[in-house]
Amino acid sequence: MKNTLKAVVLVLFATATVSAHDGHKSKQDSTAQQADTVMNAHSTEEGHKDHTHTSEADSHDAHPQDAHHEKKVTADLADFPTIHPLIVHFAIVLLIVGAILAVVNIFFIKRELAWTAFAMVLVGFVAAYLAGRNFHPHTHGLTEHAKLVLEQHDFWADWTINLGFIGLLLQGINLFIFKSKRWAMAIVAVVLLSAAYAVAHAGHYGAQLVHIEGVGPEGKFLELEHDH
Repeated sequence: MKNTLKAVVLVLFATATVSAHDGHKSKQDSTAQQADTVMNAHSTEEGHKDHTHTSEADSHDAHPQDAHHEKKVTADLADFPTIHPLIVHFAIVLLIVGAILAVVNIFFIKRELAWTAFAMVLVGFVAAYLAGRNFHPHTHGLTEHAKLVLEQHDFWADWTINLGFIGLLLQGINLFIFKSKRWAMAIVAVVLLSAAYAVAHAGHYGAQLVHIEGVGPEGKFLELEHDH
């Protein structure tokens, strides 16, 4: 009987040991499987993000190329809503430089300087006339403040044309009649300096219209010239 009980106890103990070992092993296997599942899910998510980022990067890289092909680097004259800015800068530079040469020539009395000043004033006057008359931009929808700035711009632009014409006429008379007399050159210099002053003011208000009031960039507040 005792031997039988001992045998039963040994069998039960061996069975419990094996069960515990198998349960521990199954728990380890389950934990490892869960860890593998999490790692696989994380890898899949990272791969998806990398693929998304790559797709977005490729998309971003493609857009500048498309924009580069759509827009020309050098625009044609027809692409501008107005060519007023392309012309008026000649008037600004040439009238101011011509006036400076006229002042300098009072002291040197060089016929070459007088002719150079005459040529600059001539081209500057023509540019001012074309910019202010033929290619003056037509506006619409301006604010009340922008209208006031535009009035000042037009006022000084008109004085630029008038004084430029008078200075050009007097310079021609000085060259052909007075033969570069100092007093005559002084009168011409005063008129041309006045024209330079006027064109500088017109340019100031023009820059204010563009960079502060927003008139002109991308054709804002402007009517197309071919409509007129």
